[in-house]
Amino acid sequence: MTRLLIVGPPGAGKGTQASRITSVYGIPDISTGDIFRANIKNETPLGKQVKAIVDAGDYVPDSLTNQLVTDRLSEEDAANGFLLDGYPRTLAQVDYLDEMLAAQGQKLDAVIQLVADQDEIVARLTKRALEQGRADDSEEAIRHRQDVYVRETSPLVDVYSKRGLLVEVDGLGEIDEVAERVRAALAERGIEPVDGSADESVA
Repeated sequence: MTRLLIVGPPGAGKGTQASRITSVYGIPDISTGDIFRANIKNETPLGKQVKAIVDAGDYVPDSLTNQLVTDRLSEEDAANGFLLDGYPRTLAQVDYLDEMLAAQGQKLDAVIQLVADQDEIVARLTKRALEQGRADDSEEAIRHRQDVYVRETSPLVDVYSKRGLLVEVDGLGEIDEVAERVRAALAERGIEPVDGSADESVA
């Protein structure tokens, strides 16, 4: 069983690496954004609550987010582990996740933090915005999102760092290079790919 969490600033390639990790380690990528969208699309009772909150421009409260994640982790494909992306976002959610896993005799194995120089990321995203004609993606807006990420994530990173769970990986470079860094960093902690998947990270 491999239970992982991935964090990283916007533009560090977190989504790309998450999909690599899930295929190599044979675990589902559980993104809160995807969970919200799926529940809204399927018009579940929780999805209707989320839609009303989002439509009003408010943040989805911890209690509702926790319930959605709990439901998702109870599905069959998460029985042998998971990669959480976008959750937990608050210290209260960290506590809830701890308690939920502990109740099942489980705990997180590692927290992967993709790290990248902010100026490099801003330059990369600004260039991409220009190429795609996204005038609203100004350098100022991009820097603001980076600052929000740091402010929101720092307390969580501190908690997991003190627990010795944090695995820092340089997120800059070619996709395959970063994927190999992730694999090597996890291997150092005794977390190995599922049989037959070891070569996929460098394919």
